[in-house]
Amino acid sequence: MATLYLISTPIGNLSDLSARAGEVLGGVSRVLAEDTRRSRILLKHLGIGTPLVSLHAHNEASRVASVLDWLGEGEDLALVSDAGTPLISDPGQRMVEAVVEAGHTLVPIPGPSAVLTALLGSALPADRFTFLGFSPRSGRDREAFLERVAGAEETVVLFESPERLVALLGDVADVCGEGRRVAVGREMTKIHEEFFRGTAEEARAHYGEHRAKGEVSVVVEAAPLSDGPDEVDEAAAQALGHALLESGQKPSAAAREVARRLGIPRNAAYRVVQSLSRKDE
Repeated sequence: MATLYLISTPIGNLSDLSARAGEVLGGVSRVLAEDTRRSRILLKHLGIGTPLVSLHAHNEASRVASVLDWLGEGEDLALVSDAGTPLISDPGQRMVEAVVEAGHTLVPIPGPSAVLTALLGSALPADRFTFLGFSPRSGRDREAFLERVAGAEETVVLFESPERLVALLGDVADVCGEGRRVAVGREMTKIHEEFFRGTAEEARAHYGEHRAKGEVSVVVEAAPLSDGPDEVDEAAAQALGHALLESGQKPSAAAREVARRLGIPRNAAYRVVQSLSRKDE
């Protein structure tokens, strides 16, 4: 059986590509790439002429049959994304599952990762973490996403576009509390690499005044540990939350008000209000 290699490629600095990754890219029959134009720059830098084949979100389903045929004929292949580690918020999962099911060998070639780079640069605890990818843009999905971030018992790593960064930081400050520590990694491994470390509110204010450019990752501190069970008057919280929702307030705003008026943890207030919102639906 042939082999499909999953190769991690630089997220900015071409010197971060491992010698092993370069050898494999030069030795396979084809390189499957999310964007052949970007991957061609990398191969040209390495002096490698391996043929590139596009594999992206819009053609992955139709490309699987060809990939299995090539592997079935004994051709070793490699999969790369635009940058970083393949399959992490990038296409290819369906193809990988089909390759393994067909009995071919799957070999990951470790290397650069925006997730791990952001985590290490954040200076937040890295012994346990969760990666949640890009946040939903709006609606109940975003509310549930933020609730998950707020209640996480481990450090959380997120991706976000520079255009939506301030909105995300504002929502994190609202739901997690303005004092929750965050770090924003921008243009990591590149010349203009920047890490902003501070509270969620400080980060929101900073990027409100200094618009972010380039690739952005956000790291959020774990929820604070409690000395014991939260003393929450569920009945009072539900009554107030219901009244606020009935008055037209959004769940996030209602949760903030419940926490402020009753003096309870914000994530507890958010949980109560979210349960009310789901019942109303």
